[in-house]
Amino acid sequence: MTGSPAAHDISIVLAGEAGQGIQTIEQLLTAILQLAGFHIHATKEYMSRVRGGTNSTSIRVASRPVQAPLQRIDLLIPLDEKVIPHLRYRLTEETIIVGDREVVGDLSRLRHVPLRQLAREIGNEMYANTMALGLILGLLAVEAQVMEQYLASRFAGKGEEVVANNLQAARLGHDRGYALRESGEIRFPEIMRHDNAKEIMVNGSEAIAMGAIAGGCQCITSYPMTPGTGVITFMAQHQHDFGLLVEQAEDEIAAINMALGAWYAGARAMVTTSGGGFALMTEGISLAGMLETPVVIHLGQRPGPATGLPTRTEQGDLELALYAGHGEFPRIILAPESLPGAFALSRQAFDLADRYQVPVIILTDQYLVDTYYNTAAFVLDPRQTSRFIVESAEDYQRYRLTPDGISPRAIPGRGLGLVGVDSDEHDEAGHITEDLELRVKMVDKRLHKLEKIKEALLPAGLAGPGDYRAIVVSWGSVNPIVREALAQLGVNDVAQIAIQQVYPLPADLGHYLAAADKTIIVENNATAQLGHLIQRETGHGFHQAILKYNGLPFTVEELVDDLQKCLPAS
Repeated sequence: MTGSPAAHDISIVLAGEAGQGIQTIEQLLTAILQLAGFHIHATKEYMSRVRGGTNSTSIRVASRPVQAPLQRIDLLIPLDEKVIPHLRYRLTEETIIVGDREVVGDLSRLRHVPLRQLAREIGNEMYANTMALGLILGLLAVEAQVMEQYLASRFAGKGEEVVANNLQAARLGHDRGYALRESGEIRFPEIMRHDNAKEIMVNGSEAIAMGAIAGGCQCITSYPMTPGTGVITFMAQHQHDFGLLVEQAEDEIAAINMALGAWYAGARAMVTTSGGGFALMTEGISLAGMLETPVVIHLGQRPGPATGLPTRTEQGDLELALYAGHGEFPRIILAPESLPGAFALSRQAFDLADRYQVPVIILTDQYLVDTYYNTAAFVLDPRQTSRFIVESAEDYQRYRLTPDGISPRAIPGRGLGLVGVDSDEHDEAGHITEDLELRVKMVDKRLHKLEKIKEALLPAGLAGPGDYRAIVVSWGSVNPIVREALAQLGVNDVAQIAIQQVYPLPADLGHYLAAADKTIIVENNATAQLGHLIQRETGHGFHQAILKYNGLPFTVEELVDDLQKCLPAS
């Protein structure tokens, strides 16, 4: 018997060159596996090109919910001769490679299935992809009926011949896979199934977009930039369902200023971008600081500087988000760790922006926005949305000095007063001023909001033993990977702090760190940006940093190895 050494999950990778339909197979396969009752975690690695190169999708099929990628490959389906060299570092002696010699060559460890020949017999080599899909489902003993029903509905709009040919290809692949399984030549551990009737399968972009809609977002203005584009794409697809205004601006400068105008008029608006686009928005972010106008910005991180690796992942823009904009003014930075977290924090971002009249930045990364798995359905209920707009009186002053620094915010046309705003320093009514004493009062007023923001944010949230000797700190999408690595290590004196509210930092963070003999920071960047922020805010420097910045996310296995080297012996 051959297969995965872990009885609770199977790691499947499909890979080929851009243009071969890897993403389509991924979408079909994960949907069918979910219908069959499996827990799924899928993420992709792709090159920045239209054709050629090597792209791969990694699908983790598990008996329990999983939110982290694996390095090992249990089953590899190569659709191109470049796949094996590209993924060699992930292959082990246990890896099963199933493919077509006509495509990948005569490898000694290849289980040959003549996908292209069989596809040609159907009428077109393109059906080899559907055959590969059926092959995997057969190896996992997924019922052919589940596969056929889904494929028939998915291809229904393409005509009877296309439906029939895809079904034939899928059956041929399924028969081959099931035969290999039943013969014992290839067999994987049984994966437990569950009732997933109340679950959904979404990716990070969709979770951010749905959270924004639930948070009352009425308008999104953006210029496309990978990996932030998926948010505006989803909202454009559903703009008529939710009454959204979706505007592809001519550039990022226009996008941020349109969003500020929307908030001034009373709408809730957001922009979505990546690091290069966010850099163009920094003057607009500073304008939001002076106008005290709310705005929500989704920043999907990718490696820089400049164009960098446009289709890869990194946590390299925390300091960009933290210091963007000239002058001093408060902001909030959120970094969701999961799809439910992306939904919840995206939703919360609009209330925070509205309540405190500050920019709220949602920091994700390519790994998170392109990852998807089945999770409990989100609750889309806009009626729970809080609004913080007042009706203006005749003597209304937009920037009235208040004890907490938060002036009542009115919008034009709602009330008797005028709503004056200005990008220059201004008095309480919004008129330009060069009164230097008033300047100090206005700066203090704006910065004082940060204290109120700190009161509203959640504590750090220590996970693990109370009598810990070591603490591992991470943020955003790295959190679940660290969580699973620590669980595999089984250490009983190590705690984790998984940060999703990056700025302001949780008030109790310094207390937890001071009580540990050893502290470790884990980040997907080269300079430990969160570590530097924590040191600045708490005075605590980390003993060790585990950093990765080659454009790929951490995997569970490599974090297990890295943490073992860093953690003190029990």
